[in-house]
Amino acid sequence: MPLVRIDVNAGRSPEELGNVSRRIHDAILAEYGIPERDYFHIVTEHAPGQIFAQDAGLGFERSTGVVMIQIFTQEGRSQEAKQSLFAAIADRLAEIGVAGEDVFLGYVENSASDWSFGFGRAQYVTGELAVPRK
Repeated sequence: MPLVRIDVNAGRSPEELGNVSRRIHDAILAEYGIPERDYFHIVTEHAPGQIFAQDAGLGFERSTGVVMIQIFTQEGRSQEAKQSLFAAIADRLAEIGVAGEDVFLGYVENSASDWSFGFGRAQYVTGELAVPRK
């Protein structure tokens, strides 16, 4: 059950923003086998000058079309699974015109006890939800 935050510069249409979100979700579905309804995305548009995304010394330039992605999910997936997910996200975003250099991704892991889906309860801890397989 990942929580995904997507930050972009303002200027995309609602349809384009939905397509970016959906492509990321489809990659997570394909790579991690999560349920379709584990779809928790926050898309935030920013005014010019509010996103700074340089190349970290890798020797390329990003455009104003940069898509900054933060994935918060449960711990336990292998490095290979994470790398496969990163590639799948970049591939699916490339299909809608997002250049590889404009895909920036941060991945944060936590445990099942760190999630509440409502009502002030940690449903993985209470047993209301089964802990997802890795």
